Amino acid sequence: MSYPGEHFDTTSWQLLCPTDYVNPAPKAKYHLVVVGAGPAGLISAIGAAGLGANVALIERHRMGGDCLNVGCMPSKSLLSFTQENPSADFADAFSWLREVRAGIAPHDSIERYSEMGVDVFQGEASFNAQGLLQLGDITFNARRIALCTGARAALPPIPGLDPAFVLTNENVFDLTTQPESIAILGGGAIGCELAQAFSRLGTRVELFEQAPRLLPLEIPLAGETLAQALTDSGVRLHLGEAVTAIEGPGTIHTQNGTVVCEKIMVAAGRRPNTENLNLAAAGVELDGRGFVVVDEKLRTAQSHIYAAGDCATTLQFTHHADAQARALIQNALFFPTAKVSGLAIPHCTYTSPEIASIGPSLEVLEQTGVAYDRYEFDLTELDRVKAKPFASAAKAKAQGGYALVVTKKGTDEILAATIIGADAGELLAPICLMMSNNLGLSAAQKTIFSYPTRSEFLKRLGDAYNKSRMTPRIAAIFAWWLKRTL
Repeated sequence: MSYPGEHFDTTSWQLLCPTDYVNPAPKAKYHLVVVGAGPAGLISAIGAAGLGANVALIERHRMGGDCLNVGCMPSKSLLSFTQENPSADFADAFSWLREVRAGIAPHDSIERYSEMGVDVFQGEASFNAQGLLQLGDITFNARRIALCTGARAALPPIPGLDPAFVLTNENVFDLTTQPESIAILGGGAIGCELAQAFSRLGTRVELFEQAPRLLPLEIPLAGETLAQALTDSGVRLHLGEAVTAIEGPGTIHTQNGTVVCEKIMVAAGRRPNTENLNLAAAGVELDGRGFVVVDEKLRTAQSHIYAAGDCATTLQFTHHADAQARALIQNALFFPTAKVSGLAIPHCTYTSPEIASIGPSLEVLEQTGVAYDRYEFDLTELDRVKAKPFASAAKAKAQGGYALVVTKKGTDEILAATIIGADAGELLAPICLMMSNNLGLSAAQKTIFSYPTRSEFLKRLGDAYNKSRMTPRIAAIFAWWLKRTL
């Protein structure tokens, strides 16, 4: 019996992990051998091959990694479909996410990478006793090696939690029938996004977060705003409520009581895929959590071995892996001058409303003793937002949104920013550009934005910074001058 969108999965898997694929004969020597075909590995491999290097790429599962197969694309496809189609059913929604995945699969396919000059190998590689990279009976002769093996969902040590029946991001998109109810453990981005999507489809959702608010790493207003939006959509929140035990496939015990659901999904952190590489034999160090230890140039303890992406960083975003891969290519093939320290890495939770941020949280700034100024703006005050009809004032507030920019005390240097509201990730983009190019908030005050647009919020914040420079002394000088020139 077929399931919704099965033919799209058939198309995807044939492109990303064809069952009839035969590994190529390895070259005598490679400039770069990449282990893992997620975002970091794909970009490292195709970028190096595009420069003329001999490159091998090894993948044990599916090309594309988590982002294409079980992460960014299926989750955002599900969110977008359920938002644009309020009456959507489970079959249509899951068929759509599989269709989107199949549409992108050619870009990450073995065929495309082979045509671009990359030798693609299927299988699980590891280091042998001599510290050489091996795949089956193939021992690779490599000038440089890049470990890009990614990460997977971590399962918390909850008594009774059985991996055999729990859902994670790795298998939730494989569901073929709609669960009547689902308990989601974890109120971070993944947990909140899937809670909203399943609730829109009519599944009863119980969302557990042991911290007192959702998105605990964001500013409090972000969690509060999202909590109201999820509650309005029917999600039942259990905040500050730790799960103490799980019984069977769907009974959750907390200090406050018991909840029974058909399915349990865990979205409570990630762990790196490094345990099967035999890194000790190669002299590559891991930290206490299993992440590959690298320097600011992505070099491991062995100068010829590099690592990038989710196996080497806790900032696990596709765009971060992209940035690291570009530095890896430079450092592995040419002079190692590219550094990844100090990068401004944005992130976004794609719920409705969206929550987008860049830079350290206010808590981190305070803990590290960094003095700052904050500039805030209610996006509902923008004329463009006022022109849009909303069903209610609450809806206007959630979709209109809020913007916060944090600057170093007494200067216009941007340290961090958060935007809450529709398309927050897009509205954050100019701030990312400013931070990456050392442009202060005053640059926004000098910029002309189209009217009426929501991007004007940045102009308003620039104006606020400019006004903050009007000290009593400067105001007195202006008053003296104006009086003199009257």
